[in-house]
Amino acid sequence: MKPKIYIDGKDGTTGLQIYDRLGARGDIELLLIDEEKRKDAAERKKLLNAADIVFLCLPDDAAREAVALVENTQTRVIDASTAHRTAPGWDYGFPELSPARRAAIAASKRVANPGCYATGMLAIAAPLVALGILAPDYPLTVHAVSGYSGAGKKGIAQYEAATRAAELDSPRQYALSQAHKHLPEMQKIAGLTRTPIFNPYICDFYAGMTVSVPLYASGDAIFAALSVHYEKARFVKVLRAPEDGFIPATGNTGTNLLTVYVCGDGERTTAISLLDNLGKGASGAAVQNMNIMLGIPEDTSL
Repeated sequence: MKPKIYIDGKDGTTGLQIYDRLGARGDIELLLIDEEKRKDAAERKKLLNAADIVFLCLPDDAAREAVALVENTQTRVIDASTAHRTAPGWDYGFPELSPARRAAIAASKRVANPGCYATGMLAIAAPLVALGILAPDYPLTVHAVSGYSGAGKKGIAQYEAATRAAELDSPRQYALSQAHKHLPEMQKIAGLTRTPIFNPYICDFYAGMTVSVPLYASGDAIFAALSVHYEKARFVKVLRAPEDGFIPATGNTGTNLLTVYVCGDGERTTAISLLDNLGKGASGAAVQNMNIMLGIPEDTSL
């Protein structure tokens, strides 16, 4: 019997991307809600409990409410919101971080899909802390540039409006209060005792992202450590700086790939994650986690 899959919040940016990745698959059965019942709690509850795996593509409060509707002990949940990324009883869905984390995802009933910025930062910092190359109290700074699709439907509409504010033509720094919603998972999953300083920018392109972590550490040591850590990873690759000296934020757009570039020699190094904020940073990662939970090749439909 084919596993039944339900996407709660299919019409959002992340939900649509998941649906696009799953729609043509013959090894699963997608459960679809009638459009007129999309906000009907009883109908949603029925589908939530009929599914083998549920994707939650909802705002945080709505995701918590949806989890409360799940009474079927066999229903497994992948939450793409921020709501459960540091919550007890939830497994963090970044399988490449360690074999133990991959095994936990495979067996889990509750998986929290990582945030896009956090994915880029953790791909660099988490292995380095675990290996002792970075101390848990290292004063980490993270700079990031993202396409505007990460801003959700409202933000996308603003950027794509025929008459839009001139300020949208330039990169815009935000989260100026150092209270970005991805910071708790960055700190916890990386094993840091200090909250990183985080400087994100939203820019005038649709999708793609770079997450940069400058470090006082040996570039050779970082490259060697990350290369070994990810040597068997299907979707994470480690490279030295590109020969032309440029890393376009759109370089992995449309894929589930994450490339870590280690740039610099001596004791000043910048490690840079390149990923699609809608791919490995959201929907692609969610489908990868589903594949692992179902025990099928993790790159299926990716």
